[in-house]
Amino acid sequence: MTAPNALDHVRPVFRRILTWAALLAVGLAVVGGIVGLVVAGTPGLVGGLLGAVLSVVFLGLTAVSVLVALRVSKGQMISGAFFGIVMGTWFLKFVLFLVVLIALRDRAWVDFPVLAVVIIVGVVGSLVIDVVAVAKARIPIAVRLPGDTVDPGNDTPRP
Repeated sequence: MTAPNALDHVRPVFRRILTWAALLAVGLAVVGGIVGLVVAGTPGLVGGLLGAVLSVVFLGLTAVSVLVALRVSKGQMISGAFFGIVMGTWFLKFVLFLVVLIALRDRAWVDFPVLAVVIIVGVVGSLVIDVVAVAKARIPIAVRLPGDTVDPGNDTPRP
């Protein structure tokens, strides 16, 4: 038997992250939309809803990029393909974020402070989701240490 591949164990973690992100999106849309409507009227509602959508799109892109990178690199996290896909997606998200903010900066139909606050809450929420999901994950590792023996039919190290 060969050592487990990272894709087998990381995939459920990122699926959980995407599920929690969907719940975060609903919460952000409801709370951000209502608070935005109360604070700034219709432009605040639009800012709250748009901020929720942007937050979740960017969060989802991160999780999806890791899943795609793991699939392309055949579960090997130490590969050029893995890092290229993840970092390329991060760079794309950064540029896209700047373009969206610049495009929405002076629009009368969106309240920019509400949009910014909802995006910030979404980013903090996504970081909490990532930390909790990874901290609760039970991902086994197979590392050979000095003095370990290996069974002939199983290359998993034994103490």
